[in-house]
Amino acid sequence: MRKGTKRLLGLGLVGGIAYALWRAWRARVPARSGEIEWSAAPFPFPPVPRPAATWREPDDAGTCPTSHPIKGKMASGIYHVPGGANYDRTQPDRCYVDEDAAQRDGLRRSKV
Repeated sequence: MRKGTKRLLGLGLVGGIAYALWRAWRARVPARSGEIEWSAAPFPFPPVPRPAATWREPDDAGTCPTSHPIKGKMASGIYHVPGGANYDRTQPDRCYVDEDAAQRDGLRRSKV
């Protein structure tokens, strides 16, 4: 192995360790006003697991069963309730029993 390649690998290793230490230190320091607070634990710690939610896959036609009327879109993080403005045209990724189940899965209610 060439000397330059060894130096690059060594610098990358030192940089990675320094970054991990900086993130761990930032997690212990209280957030200053105006900064974003993260809900998940910082690297190198594992993220906080989500609780299990009661949901089903939509059928082949893209409709939810009557027992699970709440439509959830995972890409947008939004759920739609029956009677909402966009409920009929929403193609769901998941169907939920109630609004609490959708919220436990990390989704928020549609604004319209």
